[in-house]
Amino acid sequence: MTTSEPRQMTLVGFMQAGNVTVYSGSWRYPSADLSFLELEYYLRVARTLEQGKFDLVFFDDRLAMPGVYGDSVAEAVRYGARPIKLDLTAILGGIIGATSRIGVGATYSTTYYTPFHVARTFATLDHLSGGRAAWNVVTSVNDSEAQNFGMNQHLGHDERYDRAEEFLEAVSALWDSWEDDALTMDQDTGLFADPDKVHEVNHHGKWFDVRGPLTVPRTPQGRPTLLQAGQSGRGREFAAQWADLLFTAAPGIDVAQQHYRDQRAQIAAAGRDPAEVKILPMAYVVVGETEAIAAEKEELFLHRYVHPMASLTLLSEVLNYDFSGHDLDDVITPDIIDSSSGIRGLALGVRRHLGREDITLRDLAAHRATLLQGPRFVGTAEQVADQMQEWFLGEACDGFVIAATHLPGAFEDFVRSVVPVLQRRGLFRTEYEGTTLRDHLGLPRAQVPLVAPATPPLTGASNAVMPRDPSCR
Repeated sequence: MTTSEPRQMTLVGFMQAGNVTVYSGSWRYPSADLSFLELEYYLRVARTLEQGKFDLVFFDDRLAMPGVYGDSVAEAVRYGARPIKLDLTAILGGIIGATSRIGVGATYSTTYYTPFHVARTFATLDHLSGGRAAWNVVTSVNDSEAQNFGMNQHLGHDERYDRAEEFLEAVSALWDSWEDDALTMDQDTGLFADPDKVHEVNHHGKWFDVRGPLTVPRTPQGRPTLLQAGQSGRGREFAAQWADLLFTAAPGIDVAQQHYRDQRAQIAAAGRDPAEVKILPMAYVVVGETEAIAAEKEELFLHRYVHPMASLTLLSEVLNYDFSGHDLDDVITPDIIDSSSGIRGLALGVRRHLGREDITLRDLAAHRATLLQGPRFVGTAEQVADQMQEWFLGEACDGFVIAATHLPGAFEDFVRSVVPVLQRRGLFRTEYEGTTLRDHLGLPRAQVPLVAPATPPLTGASNAVMPRDPSCR
């Protein structure tokens, strides 16, 4: 997209590979499809979003059942509070075979995976999808995940980001270890790839030792696209340095506008062009044939389908704090928040949203489990488009991460009714103009840094080109 062309929204579909969307009551909605253990469930959603010309569908992930509340997973299992999380690699593989343009993304943790594994996974997905892969970078949140990976306790907040910084440095070096034209595949001379253009990484840091090079050549996007959703001060610094898409949580337009200004300034301070980073708040959309129908649906989502115990279970998970010893009407004190290694920005966001300091456990739990943690655009298709347009043109965001209230209906309603309105207003594409995710986002292909490689090119016993063996096919 050139600077002379009108600015257009970025739209991302937010998914979970399990029994619920990010809205924990979604499985109880009467028209919800509960075939989440079948591949076709995910392919149907991806094809719907591609029909709507979405930039990307990406999947959130957790590496444990919610088990912090009462030191047990019983309530998560009993009330369907995200007890199911399928492996994402298989799902993304299915989606890239069933679609041709939409970006495909997955969450992988810098705390419990290794740089080589993540670099190879997403480089492979980028090649097989023709340049549509995205990695949602997370540091993970709680002790339940740690205990599934042989540790007793999750790393502290700052330690997680220290590790994540080094993780990204190692992954980036692996993605850059093949130069663009290293792969020759000259069948006549027998030269498969130029060893002068393939480099060992030899990363040696506090957290990782990685030799390299990567076993996957440089990808169609140069590097897969990076998403990040840090809300704390350290998380925002990390996102300013690394993210191509910044996934935010802003309860209202005033907060979003301030966050947008602050984050763009932070991106510039990190030496990057703010125009090459998309800032996207998560939003729920509730569409009705009339305003009254939409309002009635919203009321059902807010008050009928989320069990209070599911709310507490998920809150304990995300804050890494066992709330089983508290009453729902207990005030959340600073010492409770300070004792948590979870998402520190959550309590601050709820205070801003409610406009008061004395928030209760009930307030916090409701925001985490229902539709209160982000903006809700509710009404007819025209009214929803009006609300989205106000945020977008008011420089509160570059687009939205759309979270489904239920599947597949929420995305089908949005694509069939709201997307055409946005297209008529010139706010969103009518066709994909490129083939890669970076093309959709208007971002340049990632280039190998214009510096000498940290290590010399590969050497071996011989660089001679061997004559072609006619017996080889």
